[in-house]
Amino acid sequence: MAIYAIGDLHLPGHEEKPMNVFGEQWDRHFELISSEWRQRITSSDVVLIPGDISWAMQLKDARDDLDAIAALPGQKLMIRGNHDYWWSSIGKVREILKPGLGALQNDAVVIDGNVFCGTRGWMIPAAQQTPNEQDEKIFRRELLRLDMSLKQGMALYQNQALVVMTHYPPLLADGMTTAFTEILEKYPVTNVVYGHLHGAGIKIGFNGSYHGIDYQLVSCDALGFCPMLIRK
Repeated sequence: MAIYAIGDLHLPGHEEKPMNVFGEQWDRHFELISSEWRQRITSSDVVLIPGDISWAMQLKDARDDLDAIAALPGQKLMIRGNHDYWWSSIGKVREILKPGLGALQNDAVVIDGNVFCGTRGWMIPAAQQTPNEQDEKIFRRELLRLDMSLKQGMALYQNQALVVMTHYPPLLADGMTTAFTEILEKYPVTNVVYGHLHGAGIKIGFNGSYHGIDYQLVSCDALGFCPMLIRK
């Protein structure tokens, strides 16, 4: 089993939503992703999708997008991104998913001895900047959810990989410790994948090893619309 990741698929959700308004590289981007995916990924592999999956506003309108992902090879696991307004309760989301596609929300699952955890995360407060009350509330709540997910993961842990998905970056290119990295380092986490960053924002994401954990930005345009191998 190999573990791949690619996020921020931004599928149309029953809307006319041409992504090439964000640059010609986005033209027919899901066709490119699907082609690269089928060339690399087998039915025994796992593919992580850290959020921003569909532009749909209602769950029913995301169904076609979710079915298209489910039809691709491998066992897919996804979390919610900031644009996934269609994502209602986790129970309702899981009810409509076809085999081959699973959803995580502040919890964990084990596949072939490898444990996968996930939560959305939130914007890291800038240095010397006081976040507003609402952002601070969400930030603290997401820290608790990350810790809750990892605690559930530890109940499944078998000394293999412990892989975490967040949508927002838990660590930026400045390499400064954050409240998210402090929680991640309390556990035997091997890999963290995240998305959210696009275009010029890609450069602020951290890629590489930090305090023994491998971090990787996997928004699809950061990867050239090709799923990235995370672990063999």
